[in-house]
Amino acid sequence: MSGADSSVALERALELSRELLAVAELGSGGGGGTIDAARLELLKSARESVRTSPMNDRGLLQEIAQLNDKAIGCLEHHLRRKARDMDMASVGRRALIAYSPIRPQR
Repeated sequence: MSGADSSVALERALELSRELLAVAELGSGGGGGTIDAARLELLKSARESVRTSPMNDRGLLQEIAQLNDKAIGCLEHHLRRKARDMDMASVGRRALIAYSPIRPQR
């Protein structure tokens, strides 16, 4: 891949990184895998020419890495929030069972 082609691929990967961050911020989870797979293919295709590329391409890679870190942070936040919600639901179920006047038969 030539230097110009790798720059185009990296710019598209940057756009996909922005889309991936938007999906991660929503916490919907759907669609993120296909965006990430497409981004990975673009990064793989540009890998060899980036080693000898100008500083502009390295700046694009740095921005992609920063967006990736933000997306991972958002996804981890949503995961922790869902885990807290599940814990609270579990506590509520146990309280309902403990204080219910009708005990379920075992």
